[in-house]
Amino acid sequence: MINLKGKKGLITGIANSDSIAYYVAKAAVEAGAEIAVTYQNEKTRKFTEPLAKELGASLYLPCDVTTEGSLESVFDAMKEKWGGLDFALHSMAFATQGDLHGRVVDSSRDGLSMALDVSCHSFIRMAKLSEPLMAAGGSLVTMSYLGADRVVLNYGVMGLVKAALESATRYMASELGEKGIRVNCVSPGPVSTRAASGIAHFDDLMKEAKSKSPMHALASKEDIGDLTALLFSDAGRSMTGSLIYVDAGYHIMA
Repeated sequence: MINLKGKKGLITGIANSDSIAYYVAKAAVEAGAEIAVTYQNEKTRKFTEPLAKELGASLYLPCDVTTEGSLESVFDAMKEKWGGLDFALHSMAFATQGDLHGRVVDSSRDGLSMALDVSCHSFIRMAKLSEPLMAAGGSLVTMSYLGADRVVLNYGVMGLVKAALESATRYMASELGEKGIRVNCVSPGPVSTRAASGIAHFDDLMKEAKSKSPMHALASKEDIGDLTALLFSDAGRSMTGSLIYVDAGYHIMA
């Protein structure tokens, strides 16, 4: 039902076959898209290169947003290869273990700055670089979590960072809308990923979400991938500035 034939897009944030970004990429490719995939460094390359090949990625590029010029090089390569861009996924987040597990009031200045840079400002930079390549419009999507709106134990400074990311989504949707560029934020429920493994007692969080959600279920990675691919497609052409939960309704429960 989702048609991305003829569209070209960037997928960031694949760490391994459990990554949400991998399932987004799969959904996009199955819908007919041509994609570029990034990897963070040589350490992660051994896990992601086979996935990029499986997905038939036209471009497989290094991208470490903490390195000056790295993200820009990715966009230069896409411009040279494709001449334009239709969609991009931002699925990157980072906080030090100390800041993630500790109290917000104890968070370090450097730690919070790094978390904001990697997890939020990199999306802003991605949007700026996408703008000239999306002359005919396009779709930008990032990933958030309920901890941006509510206190989630053991989520620490990432809650602040995701709140900033959601706000950035709205402001950029307003600024880029007249150019036909849509900016949306997907907020999945708890799913097992490498990033989630860094959150203390994450299994308990998953059990609570399944128990409390109206559907008494957890959203799957396939569910998240399909919804994101829809936002990339023309079916989502009137959706921008939105925060869309994919969590079997858990976010509505007290």
